[in-house]
Amino acid sequence: MGHPSFLLPEEALATHRDVATRRTLALVGPSAAGKTSLVEALLAKAGAIGAPGSVERGSTVSDWDPLEKKALRSLNSALVHFTHDGITSHLVDTPGAPDFVGQSLTALEAVETAAIVINATTGIEPMAVRMMEWAQQRERDRVIVVNKIDAQGVNLEKLVQDIQSAFGKECLPVNLPSQKGERVIDCFYHLTDDGPPPDFSSVEAAHRALVEQVVEVDAEFTERYLNEGDVDPKELHAPLEQAMREGHLVPICFVSARTGAGVAELLQVIEKLLPDPTESNPPAFLEGEGPDAKPTTVDSGNPDKHVIAHVFKITQDPYVGKMGVIRVHQGTITKDSQLFVGDGRRPFKVGHLFMLQGKDLKEVSKAVPGDLCAIAKVEELHFDAVLHDAAEDANMHLKPMQFPVPVHGLAIEPKRRGDEQRLHDILAKLVSEDPCLKVEHVASTNESVVYGLGELHLRALLDRLQEIHKCEVNTRPPRIAYRETITAPAEGHHRHKKQTGGAGQFGEVFLRIEPLPHGAGFQFVDEVKGGAIPHNLMPAVEKGVQLAMQEGVIAGYPVVDMKVVVYDGKYHSVDSKEIAFVTAAKKAIQAAVQSARPCILEPIVNVEITAPEQNMGDITGDLSTRRGQVSGTQAASAGSLTVLAQAPLSELASYQSRLNSLTGGQGRYTIAFSHYEAVPPNVQQQLMSQHKVKEE
Repeated sequence: MGHPSFLLPEEALATHRDVATRRTLALVGPSAAGKTSLVEALLAKAGAIGAPGSVERGSTVSDWDPLEKKALRSLNSALVHFTHDGITSHLVDTPGAPDFVGQSLTALEAVETAAIVINATTGIEPMAVRMMEWAQQRERDRVIVVNKIDAQGVNLEKLVQDIQSAFGKECLPVNLPSQKGERVIDCFYHLTDDGPPPDFSSVEAAHRALVEQVVEVDAEFTERYLNEGDVDPKELHAPLEQAMREGHLVPICFVSARTGAGVAELLQVIEKLLPDPTESNPPAFLEGEGPDAKPTTVDSGNPDKHVIAHVFKITQDPYVGKMGVIRVHQGTITKDSQLFVGDGRRPFKVGHLFMLQGKDLKEVSKAVPGDLCAIAKVEELHFDAVLHDAAEDANMHLKPMQFPVPVHGLAIEPKRRGDEQRLHDILAKLVSEDPCLKVEHVASTNESVVYGLGELHLRALLDRLQEIHKCEVNTRPPRIAYRETITAPAEGHHRHKKQTGGAGQFGEVFLRIEPLPHGAGFQFVDEVKGGAIPHNLMPAVEKGVQLAMQEGVIAGYPVVDMKVVVYDGKYHSVDSKEIAFVTAAKKAIQAAVQSARPCILEPIVNVEITAPEQNMGDITGDLSTRRGQVSGTQAASAGSLTVLAQAPLSELASYQSRLNSLTGGQGRYTIAFSHYEAVPPNVQQQLMSQHKVKEE
């Protein structure tokens, strides 16, 4: 099922199972930075493949998906591994488009190091800034890899200055380009070089800056350095790892994946400078749920303790079915291990344990801390699940990651009648693979709406449905995820009485509502006294309340951030049934909301638009016509600026087309959900009128 030249030999697995020989890193950063080509160059240099593949020819290990080959870009994260000089490295190649950022974020939880790849020709792009911030928030070690150093006209010295300005003076080169990027010189270990000098700076100056930065975290080495003038780099391993753990050092490496310049030096950085599982910050595990959850320690790198691992990726393999891709943090997983999923009480047996090399699978006998591998055919596995083999770990989970909120929506339905269940099942699988995809059924319109991070995200979903799963669908224009809320307290009451010959229906509900702070959600309080509504019928009342809130009241959008207090009611010993109280509560809520100064909320997004400097006036003017507010600008690459703004999502439909016309195709933008706020009165009236027409 795999290509033998890609696979880690079983003998190597047996020889290199020592945890100290493990390196894990995720290659993250913007599109067109060359991450996939860099993976190919590393695999070839390490001897895992014969020659580097090509994105253009569709022959790379990590972009194996047919849709990726067609798009000439990564759409999913992919795993590869290689063994070189006794070190086994696991790499995760991630997509660079902001629409697929969920794949990058999940990879950060599985690795010790985030390698932020920067395109030397375009400089620091918004996606690189975001990944640096996310990696820092999750306390990952970071390394910056500058690719395409041989491109014509690049100014690498200026780029280093830009990197230090954007990310801090702790970003220091560990090697330097020479001969306009044709070769790379190590500045940390090898202090003599007989070849041409670096294109900027000097080996001595770069080495001195590195050593001074590293020794600052260790008083003993600081004193030695001050007294002796230098310290043998081989003695600096422990303080270097500490400096990287603390973010006191972020190495910068130079490479050209196209020519291979710097690839050997990057391998050396991975093997000699990057941390093994025992040297990085421990994973952010918590024990317990909600606000009572407390940090708990994991003995990272200990293969002899009980097993702790987590699922960071779900895939649906056409040959082996559902696979959970896992990171082992503690203990050793073997074939036939008995593992639990979270607080599940029934263990599953590990029937197959795989190493992944792109699409190719290799069954292995065991996995130790630092290994990224896959378990197949276990339906209970889901994203972020913790796997363990000890009862005391049943309540452990990773600190939740804040993913971007999917706000681009499409109403979707199958073209063929009778395919509804099949479409539902396929969408469920696709959503399980991507934490930034969401499917909702909108009761008021009886339609399924799929939400993603942008147009590209949803287009990839539709392509996968149609080309991979052969499921033809119809879609309608993007639906904005409006919400309804209230701005004042109010009361509601409804008596439901229905007689149909036999036993009738009777239920009466009195309630009051009040607004809650933004993001507080929904609170339901039972204050009924004296059995006016029997206890066993109160769930029906709550169900009616929630149905009304899901369907919306004034415009057909879900009602949020509201407290509902049921304080009185009446029932009939014969005619009162659950359906009667569901209906009464629903009508009472609708009446109350109408009296509570309701308003419609719309999603506001953060917008970052990067374009040539001369187009900034047109862009900011256009944003103002879209109710956008510009908060500032920042330098991008040479001749370009990035505009930072906020705007209603509803105003950005097909914005890329407008941006293309304003910038001659040179502009690009990203959006990320910020918050909800009330729509202007004229927009609210329009949305309410549209809803009224639909109901009629």
